[in-house]
Amino acid sequence: MTYYIHADKFFLENRTENGGYLEVQDNGKFGFFYPESKKPEGKIVDYAGKWVAPGLVDTHIHGSLREDVMKSDWEGINKISKGLLSAGVTSWMPTTITAASDTLTRICKMFADHQGQEEGAKIQGIHFEGPFFTEEHAGAENPKYMMDPDINEFNKWLDASNGMLKKISMAPERKGSKEFIREAVKEGIVVVLGHSSASFEEAVAGVEAGATMFTHTFNGMPDPSHHTPSISNAAMTLNNVTDELICDGHHVQPCMAKTLINAVGPEHIALITDCMEAGMMPDGDYMLGELPVYVKDGMARLKDGDNLAGSILQLKQAVKNVVDWNIVTPEKAVMMASYVPAKSAHILDNCGTIAPDKDADFLILNPDLTLSETYLNGESRYKA
Repeated sequence: MTYYIHADKFFLENRTENGGYLEVQDNGKFGFFYPESKKPEGKIVDYAGKWVAPGLVDTHIHGSLREDVMKSDWEGINKISKGLLSAGVTSWMPTTITAASDTLTRICKMFADHQGQEEGAKIQGIHFEGPFFTEEHAGAENPKYMMDPDINEFNKWLDASNGMLKKISMAPERKGSKEFIREAVKEGIVVVLGHSSASFEEAVAGVEAGATMFTHTFNGMPDPSHHTPSISNAAMTLNNVTDELICDGHHVQPCMAKTLINAVGPEHIALITDCMEAGMMPDGDYMLGELPVYVKDGMARLKDGDNLAGSILQLKQAVKNVVDWNIVTPEKAVMMASYVPAKSAHILDNCGTIAPDKDADFLILNPDLTLSETYLNGESRYKA
């Protein structure tokens, strides 16, 4: 049955409306938006005092609820998918870490075999974080599996995924990187630069070859420098790229988040979580792939070396943080967690905005940006 959402504010595809009515069709798609002065005939679902936003899109997430993409277990993946609705996420890209080639092939095949079977947040493709990284900035990735880019190896994974592999993070200074980037981009793959010791010039060469993003900017790369600029300086200054950013207050301090957002503009920032299996779980011991991790005081760290090991951030909190830190408006914060990640990952046709004929995946927010309710295909699936 078609119905109309009435609320105080709507974050639509190209504008924000104060008051009005949003049509949700009986096929689970968005219809038209009607201004407050043109109340439509039909069922009205009233959310007076609330705001309506597109469902959030997390394009870099490893797990939560003690489940991990690397476990290659479909029941665990589906558990993550359903749990993400409570984080305001309605679309996501399960993200691997650096691992043995056969392990990555098995994970790709698992997703291909269960394509479209998730019961919660929609899987819009797979993101490979590695294995073409540099050991110096391995972070919480296992350096023993790192190697130079190999398009033939990559195509094996792509075939195993039945086309679900859509994004790969890599270091642009590794041998053969530019050739790999050109070939991957020809195949429609989004190439992201990170876990890298690249100089500014090497990063620029990667972008010129076709890379369009930077992986969790400032993490897994040299610090910005005014003497010897590096990949992080490239992320801050290049045009026509998108920077992933973890806004938990630990990976990047608020002042540096503000510096980056002001430098490139909110339209070039994709908020991500980089969340691992400890997301939505208490402090304690966990795993990130093969590496033991401990979680304490809101941070996940490797037991060996104490590096940050992903996050336990929820994307709804990242949105709230960048507003609470007085960096951007609520409209821009929502955009950075929906439209920008979807556009940057080439999945905007499927998610990321409220627009006619797109899936009616949306959020009901309180004015303080806390989550009240999550809708998927026009059905309420989570209430806070």
